[in-house]
Amino acid sequence: MDEMFDIIEDETISLDDNPADEKKNKSASAEQKEVNKKKSILEMYGENLSKKKYITNPAIARDDEIEKTILTILTPDKSAILVGKAGIGKTAIVEGIAYKIQNNDVPNAIKGYDIIKVNTSSLLGKYVGEDGNEELKINMLLKEVEKASNTILFIDEIHTLVIESRNSGVDFVNAMKPALSRGDIKVIGATTLDEYNQYLIRDKAFLRRFEKIDVAEPDAETTVKILMGSYPKIEKQTGVKLAYSNFVIENIMKFIVDMTSEYKRVYELGSRYPDNALALLSKAFSYAKFDNSEFVTFKHIYKAIMNCQSVYSDVVKKEAEVFKVKFKDFIEKENVDLNDY
Repeated sequence: MDEMFDIIEDETISLDDNPADEKKNKSASAEQKEVNKKKSILEMYGENLSKKKYITNPAIARDDEIEKTILTILTPDKSAILVGKAGIGKTAIVEGIAYKIQNNDVPNAIKGYDIIKVNTSSLLGKYVGEDGNEELKINMLLKEVEKASNTILFIDEIHTLVIESRNSGVDFVNAMKPALSRGDIKVIGATTLDEYNQYLIRDKAFLRRFEKIDVAEPDAETTVKILMGSYPKIEKQTGVKLAYSNFVIENIMKFIVDMTSEYKRVYELGSRYPDNALALLSKAFSYAKFDNSEFVTFKHIYKAIMNCQSVYSDVVKKEAEVFKVKFKDFIEKENVDLNDY
């Protein structure tokens, strides 16, 4: 009887386990492992700018810098490094190249190329593979780019690789040098002039692989063109329209650009064209959206002006009065008292 009980008990336990479910779970687990094995490091840690959807040209009036960057990429054993002040559109230049690739408006040698943006923080540390082995992420990334042969890496704030090489004990810069010197990979880096001089200029061996491309802050006239070309993108993103004639919109843009000019800016913020002007314009759209309005009105633009943080407070007060006079007819037509804001 005891023996029979043992047999029945064993059978009861086996009946509780569903063989079909167990098989299914094992299959799903194996499938997931296979997906992980196939997963690209570039896909995991990068953003493909060549596959990004662009509403408008992201690099308006930057043809010169784009041409210099492409020429550098086409030069054997050379990569490019964009150097300029914060907020002047270095990333937009790289997106402009990706936009041109999408439209087949580039030399045949880079048609169909992918530009992968990777943050330096993504390159730090080690990656543990399915086999449990560890490898530096940057080494794995470089190997993948070498194999792809039609990929350009975009590393924003490339100077942080030098900083992390000192702090972490892992020399990320030296890891890149062999592939750069052989021309097996192409890189577009971006940094500010101060950080270029402080961190990169000391490493002559690293810089020999790069062509420095100076990116100047656009002038007022160019910034107006950038705003005129960029506002349809903000309309699409917010679902709010700037429903005035092109003539009126251009005058609004000129006012915004003049208000955020160099000597009116708060010095410590380091805000530059076109970022500071775009920020003010975007804020007007935000106020319209907050009011559940389908359109940006002069009231919303005025509120954005009054809450502008990138210029001095006395400039805000002065420019607010200029705004009332300059656009008096439109403000009256919209029947709004700006003194309430």
